[in-house]
Amino acid sequence: MIVERALHPDWLSCTYLVAPQPNGPALLIDAGGPVAPLVRARERHGLRVVAALLTHHHHDHVAALDELREALDFEAAYAHPREAARIDRGVEALEPGRHEFDGIPVVALHTPGHTDGMLAFVVDGVAFTGDTLFKGSVGGVRAPGASGYEDLRRSVVDVLLTLPPDTRLYPGHSDPTTVREELAANPFVRVWLGREQPDGRRCRVAGEEAELVVLARDYDGGRKAWVRLGRERRDEIVPGSIVELDD
Repeated sequence: MIVERALHPDWLSCTYLVAPQPNGPALLIDAGGPVAPLVRARERHGLRVVAALLTHHHHDHVAALDELREALDFEAAYAHPREAARIDRGVEALEPGRHEFDGIPVVALHTPGHTDGMLAFVVDGVAFTGDTLFKGSVGGVRAPGASGYEDLRRSVVDVLLTLPPDTRLYPGHSDPTTVREELAANPFVRVWLGREQPDGRRCRVAGEEAELVVLARDYDGGRKAWVRLGRERRDEIVPGSIVELDD
């Protein structure tokens, strides 16, 4: 299994070139760029790109789609129907389920939360998780198209982390991990599974009173927080930068 990554220097978003073997068909997972490393990897392995599979519509995951089409000589691109409509640019709707692209089998898993049409893609036992699950962190639920905390929790705990423990996970940002590693060490997952107690400190989130549940390092070196907001204790995953702890 070939997995080559291009990491955008500003967004830390990942575009992956994926192929079962050299000198055959390949897929792109997401299309944020940069382009040049992917062209070099395609040539080094003798690959022929047949399609791009897009996890969701956010700019940092689709910005280089047209440039990649030209540089890698392919046209087809697919995303969940909701995401395809938001991207447009000739992106076709792809329903969750089993698919095949020029002989490459792919399972598209619907993992809403960060966006309502987020897809994760499993190719030859390797999972590409988009912005749902990162190494040691999870996706936020305040971005455009988000469907909320409960969707995100279910997508992580009931979908992605039910894959076999040794499954390699390639997230939409930064470094890879495994199901086993995230079950053992991800702070959000540990609280969800009852292996660790919530933080419990009072805080403010953009001025709103809240209770802190988890505050953890995020993929970019900043922090991500799970908070319970207001009297109704509304759960959200938010950037740590907008969380102010009470003295």
